[in-house]
Amino acid sequence: MTRYPDLQVYIGGSWRKTKRSQPVLNPADESVIGEVPLVDQSDLDDALQAAADGFKMWRKVAPRVRGEIMVKAAALMRERADEIATSITLEHGKPFPQAKLEVVRGAEFFEWDAAEGQRTYGHVIPSEPGIKYMTLHQPIGMVAAFSPWNFPMSQPCRKIAGALASGCSIIIKAAEETPAGAMHIARALQDAGLPPGVLNLVFGVPAEVSSYLIPQEQTRLIAFTGSTAVGKHLTGLAAQHMKPVLMELGGHAPVIVCDDVDPIEAAITSVSRKMRNAGQVCTSPTRFYVQEPIYNAFTKAFAEHAKKIVVGSGFDAGVEMGPVANHRRIEAMEMLVADATAKGARLLAGGDRIGNRGYFFAPTVLADLPDDARVMREEPFGPLAVINPVKTLDEAIEKANALPFGLAAYAFTRSSRNADEIMDRVEAGNVSINTLEASVAEVPFGGVKDSGYGREGGAEGLSHYTVVKTVSHRMM
Repeated sequence: MTRYPDLQVYIGGSWRKTKRSQPVLNPADESVIGEVPLVDQSDLDDALQAAADGFKMWRKVAPRVRGEIMVKAAALMRERADEIATSITLEHGKPFPQAKLEVVRGAEFFEWDAAEGQRTYGHVIPSEPGIKYMTLHQPIGMVAAFSPWNFPMSQPCRKIAGALASGCSIIIKAAEETPAGAMHIARALQDAGLPPGVLNLVFGVPAEVSSYLIPQEQTRLIAFTGSTAVGKHLTGLAAQHMKPVLMELGGHAPVIVCDDVDPIEAAITSVSRKMRNAGQVCTSPTRFYVQEPIYNAFTKAFAEHAKKIVVGSGFDAGVEMGPVANHRRIEAMEMLVADATAKGARLLAGGDRIGNRGYFFAPTVLADLPDDARVMREEPFGPLAVINPVKTLDEAIEKANALPFGLAAYAFTRSSRNADEIMDRVEAGNVSINTLEASVAEVPFGGVKDSGYGREGGAEGLSHYTVVKTVSHRMM
């Protein structure tokens, strides 16, 4: 097995150690696998200067040439998929095959944005003779980006790809819990010929890094993926300095299951996706609202298949779900289960930790929950699903929209009328019907309400990394 990489930060085209560090743990056995370097203010000053110099150069590089470098980097990621996936499984715990798929997903973001960056068209506006009005889409400048721990490769890729394709430079603070994925991205870009300073990778104390980078004159955009609470704090800080933000925040995704579908098939599909990444996904299907005629059959099948999910080390053959990230996730799951059952919910599967070494938690299913159960309002961010009956589609939509979150929502139905109602009325940035896929490289992704604003991916995603300049030209 490939060893875990020697972790460093990447500033101005060079790798370096820092004065401080903290351990990186393998969540499958709680062993220390590495030391992640933590930057201080002087490191951040170096990164800011490097990014400013990098932007002056990179913004002038032709979009086609930018794209060629990005596509080459994506090819290197694909070639190194086994090595990268090994690092991800070690630091995150997810099964190795899922880690490899994440590497591919990251490469797809690069490939899509590399092409889309060549299509950031402006337009000419009809006018009177002798004068022309036109719009230009120009890179916004240096981006300060913050990516989370749950997808060590694809989340940093998404932000880096959008910035680079648009002609921006970027300082990305990747997650200290899962730092190797971002390091592999930086190495691929360095080997692909990305000029120094265009990408700078740092790790550090989150509050220290964000509070220092956001007010700086060089910073022109803040891009963040993480919790709603932190997102609101960073948005407030950015507003004090008139900095635009791109916020992809928390969710609590509802799933509407109509009575015109096969309940067994829908349940099996739902269990597999719910337990992906140990449920640590902001778009994870969590609140299931099932119409009464098929409620019992769906609930029984869901619980039975949840119990069959194979939990263990991500390197073991046949494992479908690895550990959660840390002891705090274990404690959160235990608290939510205890609260729900105390209020009358039925525990149909799981509900407790597996073993006493490693952060393994059993796939958990709760049914018949009262609305005041905490898990009905708080995103569990773990392998926990809740299932409640509803009489009508109207009731299901009302319950789906009841929370302040609106990142992803799902539904199963064979009725085009139902589908049209769901598409029109469910309040979410991403609505998927008869599929539990919420995001791919070619479509925009983002939330409404407390789940943030702005979009990543697709043609719309690059717009946040550019500014529109209107040019008025009178001929003389």
